[in-house]
Amino acid sequence: MYKVFVNDCPIILTDNKKISTGFQKIEFKSITVLKIVEDFFQDNCKEIYLLCDNVEKCWEQFKLNFTIQEAAGGKVLNTTKDVLFIYRFNKWDLPKGKLEKGESIEQCAVREVEEECGITDLKIEKQLQTTYHIFVREEKFILKITYWFLMHSNYTGKLTPQTEEGITKVVFKDEIATEKALLNTYENIKQLF
Repeated sequence: MYKVFVNDCPIILTDNKKISTGFQKIEFKSITVLKIVEDFFQDNCKEIYLLCDNVEKCWEQFKLNFTIQEAAGGKVLNTTKDVLFIYRFNKWDLPKGKLEKGESIEQCAVREVEEECGITDLKIEKQLQTTYHIFVREEKFILKITYWFLMHSNYTGKLTPQTEEGITKVVFKDEIATEKALLNTYENIKQLF
């Protein structure tokens, strides 16, 4: 199954044709991918299930409609298990950024967290799920594929937001503050919690 967000609404590719849902279900082979995405950008859809005979084959066909942008980021915990958040565009988010040429996804994730937050001493513990979302740039649909990693840091210095990236705050949040932040974040970020 693949869940791709457009304006926080999911397009779900699945091979489970008996899935129980109140949302629209359509056979993948009968749709035009870009028409569905355009409808989502016009707020005409809330959630849709694209039913596939072979989900991997459908996923490869789905991706052909977009320019692919790969990124990586981290869900970073400190010694007290607080979570590192950034605040950008009036939403709480996790640090992430674009993969550079010749860079592994792990290197990208560490570099982006360091750059966006002014933190060091990052150690990757494990890979988390990959998230997908579609946005428009210069009249092109971009499918952003973000690889996420659970990280740990013993860093206790001052956190510094990368303001040139639109980040205005960087903070570690405890469990209660994290729950509150998740009320004002993106749906693909909620999947990581």
